[in-house]
Amino acid sequence: MSDDLYSVEQVADLLGLHVRTVRGYIRAGRLRAVRIGKQYRIARADLDALTGRPEPAPPAGAPALEVSSIVQVDGIDRAGADRLATLVLAGVNTGHDPARPLRVQTVHDEERHRMKLVILGDAAATADLLHLVDAVLRGDNGLLRGEARDG
Repeated sequence: MSDDLYSVEQVADLLGLHVRTVRGYIRAGRLRAVRIGKQYRIARADLDALTGRPEPAPPAGAPALEVSSIVQVDGIDRAGADRLATLVLAGVNTGHDPARPLRVQTVHDEERHRMKLVILGDAAATADLLHLVDAVLRGDNGLLRGEARDG
């Protein structure tokens, strides 16, 4: 697998599309991209997924492993749930192997003040994400309470 990163303009040239079309694909979720500053970068594996190129087969004898996790957070209001969801999705979209993506769904029950996170994907990446969630929920940083602290 190649670690090449492409700009929106390069992807547009490669696919014979207009730059706005490629940006539309990114906004619609059809094409995964990482935002770096004010620009998007598209990994080769994500471009291959859009164009339908097959992923390389895993090495012989390597077992396929995927983890399904449901995390329940009680006593969280809508604003805290929104902040946690943003943090989790940012964690999912950065710093992981694009060949083994994580998929995350978040649901907030306002009546019960309860949030559920459904995480599907690679065991190591899931563990890293769960450590992040645990650190945020147990930490004294005020993130979920909306408090800003000077450092």
